[in-house]
Amino acid sequence: MSEQVQRELAQMLSLEVRDPRVKGVTITQVEVTSDLSHAMVRYVHPDGYAGQAAADAGFKSVNGYLRHGIAERLSIFKAPNLRFEYDKSFEDGMRLTALIDTARADDARVIAPDDAANDNTANAAAKPE
Repeated sequence: MSEQVQRELAQMLSLEVRDPRVKGVTITQVEVTSDLSHAMVRYVHPDGYAGQAAADAGFKSVNGYLRHGIAERLSIFKAPNLRFEYDKSFEDGMRLTALIDTARADDARVIAPDDAANDNTANAAAKPE
């Protein structure tokens, strides 16, 4: 059910909802309770964390429309209450990737001069004088 809700929300947001505060938002995960009464919807905004406040206000504004659409599309009597939460894991992942890339670049700068010195020593030892 979670995947179906995610798919329907994504489609409604991209094709039907006109609120500019939620335009371009990507639904990253949906968790629906077993009794279908609640759904936690995680999202990312194209502006990153800076767009969260606007997106939250937009989701509050279109919540009823989205719930009605889910109930209709999934043929269920009552749609789950939707709770939207900004997904920080994407930004955390990007930050971690940037740190790893920086560390690798620093390692390459530190290792490269030593390798060059070792190559020169090896070349000098291999050459008979």
